[in-house]
Amino acid sequence: MQDKWNAEKKIYLKTHYVAVVNIKTKEIIALEVTDEKIHDGKVIKQMIEQILNNNHNIKIKSFLGDGAYDSKENFKYLKEKRIRPIIKVKKNYIISSKNSNVRNREVQLQTKDYHKWKKKRKYGKQWMTETVFFL
Repeated sequence: MQDKWNAEKKIYLKTHYVAVVNIKTKEIIALEVTDEKIHDGKVIKQMIEQILNNNHNIKIKSFLGDGAYDSKENFKYLKEKRIRPIIKVKKNYIISSKNSNVRNREVQLQTKDYHKWKKKRKYGKQWMTETVFFL
C-alpha cells in the first residue's frame, strides 16, 4: 500500500472473500479470504476440494459464478468433478477448438440469447452468495 498510494502513516491491508453458498439452505459451506493479488477464479479448486473433503454428504450438482470464473482451467476442473458449470462467459469470448465442449456450448447459448440462457440455467441465483452476508 505504501508503494501504490505513497502512504506514510496509515497502512491498510485490503482483503476480499470468495464464498460458496448452498442456495437452498443459504449456508456458507466454503470461504476463502485472500489479498487483492489473488483472482477469484483461481480459488475455485481449493474451495470445492474443501467442501468435498470436509462434507462427505454434500454432492455438488452445479457451480454458479460470474465472469471472474470463466477460464479453460475452471471449466475443465468442473467437468472432471462432474459439476455443471453455470458461469457467465466474458463478452469478448469466442468459440474455440482449444476449449471444452461445455464452455463452447455456454458461449454459444449466451451469445445467441443471454436472457434465455440466464433463465434456463437459473443464473440469477448466483447472487445468493452476496445476499447471504446481508441476512
